[in-house]
Amino acid sequence: MSRIVVCRGCCCGSSRKVPQFDHDAQVRRLAEVAEVRITDCLDVCEQANVVVVRPSPAGRAAGGRPVWLGLVNQPEAADDIAEWIRAGGPGLAELPAVLGLHVFQGPRSARRRIDPRGDPVTG
Repeated sequence: MSRIVVCRGCCCGSSRKVPQFDHDAQVRRLAEVAEVRITDCLDVCEQANVVVVRPSPAGRAAGGRPVWLGLVNQPEAADDIAEWIRAGGPGLAELPAVLGLHVFQGPRSARRRIDPRGDPVTG
């Protein structure tokens, strides 16, 4: 099963930063298709809301790597992510073009905050 890390720190998940968006509904939608982990901050606030899709074990064995998605601020984006994960996700299914618009390279400091299993590192 794929894992998803959702940033919900100082900016991501904030109606102050991204008003008129149901942040809780986004997490619920993603939790329908993958294990969702919440982290406080991934230090990429300019990309709020940030979602990191981790490959399943089969996807990792096939060469899949985590995919960082930024500006995930529309309900349709969560649907697109869910559809991609149902198809196999990183390493097993091609990234839909519409999600390609959200992809960015997570900063090294933020990548270290997610351990190899896809869990947020605290502390």
